[in-house]
Amino acid sequence: MCGISGVIGLKDIAELRSAVTGMNSCLAHRGPDDEGLFVSDGISLGQRRLSIIDITSSGHQPMFSFDRKQCMVFNGEIYNYRELKARLSDYPYTSNTDSEVILAAFRKWGKDCVHELHGMFAFAIWDEDKRELVVSRDRLGIKPLYYCKGNGFVAFASEIRALLNSGLVARKLNKNALKDYFIYQTVFAPETIIKDVHMLMPGESMVMDSEGNVTRAVYWSTSTRRKEVEKLSYTETCAEVKRLLSEAVEKRMIADVPFGAFLSGGVDSSAIVALMSEVSEAPVKTFSIAFDEKEMNEAAYSNIVASKFKTDHHQINLKASDFLDELPSALSAMDHPSGDGPNSFVVSKATKKGGITMALSGLGGDELFGGYPVFRRSSHPLLPYISKVPAILRGQLASLLTMTRSGVTAEKMSQFLRDERSDLNAFLKVNRQVIPEKAALSLLKETHASKHSQRIFKLDPGYLVSYISEFEINNYMQNVLLRDTDQMSMAHALEVRVPFLDHELVEFVLSVPDRHKPLIPGKKLLIDAMGSLLPEETWNRKKMGFVLPWRSWMKDELSELCASRIMNLSKYGFVYSEQLIRLWEQFRGGDPEIPWTRIWHLVVLSDWLERNSIEE
Repeated sequence: MCGISGVIGLKDIAELRSAVTGMNSCLAHRGPDDEGLFVSDGISLGQRRLSIIDITSSGHQPMFSFDRKQCMVFNGEIYNYRELKARLSDYPYTSNTDSEVILAAFRKWGKDCVHELHGMFAFAIWDEDKRELVVSRDRLGIKPLYYCKGNGFVAFASEIRALLNSGLVARKLNKNALKDYFIYQTVFAPETIIKDVHMLMPGESMVMDSEGNVTRAVYWSTSTRRKEVEKLSYTETCAEVKRLLSEAVEKRMIADVPFGAFLSGGVDSSAIVALMSEVSEAPVKTFSIAFDEKEMNEAAYSNIVASKFKTDHHQINLKASDFLDELPSALSAMDHPSGDGPNSFVVSKATKKGGITMALSGLGGDELFGGYPVFRRSSHPLLPYISKVPAILRGQLASLLTMTRSGVTAEKMSQFLRDERSDLNAFLKVNRQVIPEKAALSLLKETHASKHSQRIFKLDPGYLVSYISEFEINNYMQNVLLRDTDQMSMAHALEVRVPFLDHELVEFVLSVPDRHKPLIPGKKLLIDAMGSLLPEETWNRKKMGFVLPWRSWMKDELSELCASRIMNLSKYGFVYSEQLIRLWEQFRGGDPEIPWTRIWHLVVLSDWLERNSIEE
């Protein structure tokens, strides 16, 4: 796990060196163990290393092929590197790293080597003979990679802030991204909050030549269906889920450093810990958060799981004062503004303090197995018929709803009914809104929509649940959860691995038809696949989720911080100042119709723009 950067196309060697040195220094938190720099004619690559596999100097990067024809920087982990190494045994290896196996695979298969790699990764390989740079990102987008195409050059890095520190990228706001950020608390890839900075998409490769020309190609998609899965019985399906998840967990336990797992006591994290315990010779180290607020405290459930599997359990008791002390650091650690990020920051820091360099997470279980309420809402039998109602009548229904009911749910449903199509896609988009579109537009003077925004897919008959999974994976998970997990864990040089996002498991589960995915209780397929391994308390209870007591904090301890950031944001030309300040005053005054989420991600945006000196 590391931070990588590079520039191709610049003719001046000194400028190349300066740009990548600047990016490398900005990525030190991602890789405190080692650093490296390669500079040649028209190309420079940089890397900061967090040593996980083969922690000796043999893993130094940039790494060269045995004949120095290829040079690579790599961020991530390749879980099948031992199997690949055996298949590519004719390559003269000089290390025990997974990094060198990528080079061997590239020598044999070229840019198509990505099809052979199982893991999370973002890498760049310079091919001296072809004078081109091949950059690839893993299938599910676990590891980030940002790039900026300038005048005759392309710069890339693991973080936006590194690109800004290169001296090549202007600190200009991407105004086309504001509408999505205000509504969804994120910017959907390939767009970012910075003008001309883009994100390489999950499952995508990019080839750049020394003149700065770029070609992109998709090598994997969640839309792939395995036809043979449809023929399996429910019992066979459960058995295969268990097998694939078990293998995914075991692969991700390969490390030469101490590791553990996040444990909330819910189905997903409990399943990961249960399977880790089956193959681990020593007690698994587990980490959980406990709150003073009873309605958010899951400690009792995590303790049940820890006791059942005899883990070395660490409970982190969190008080408001503890969190508030960390908040400035959490905000400064953000590479891209996000309303959810500080949650991950607190857990990651405590885990790293517990002596752990790598941790397994249950992230992805809700998206893959239907754990969110939106799965049941989207399966309502009346939903497909709403789009057939004439638009005029739907508009009248929306007006009636607005007049008779208040609150966020009514606002969202009203927007859904007014949508041009009022179909499943419209319903799913509305579900993830932090601020309903009408309310967001009342704050924004400039409402240029992103050309990309959220991704939609083809709905196959009999695969409604898989369709919703795809939507959640490719939108909320990739653009909020994974981005936050990466930036906040790497702020503490902590690697997080996500077994539920093993691409073979994802392909299988998304190929399972609706008849084998009952939504009551939530994630029944996963629960049945795990069988007696899961204590009943992990699934036979109300879903709580990891939510901090933001509302009370923002009205009390965080009130001054929030007020100052809202005032700063109100000075930008893209917002209606009076409406923004009025929204804050209504929230601070206790208006129950304004949830904390409608305010907090705007506070974060203001803080991020100011910290990074971003201009309009």
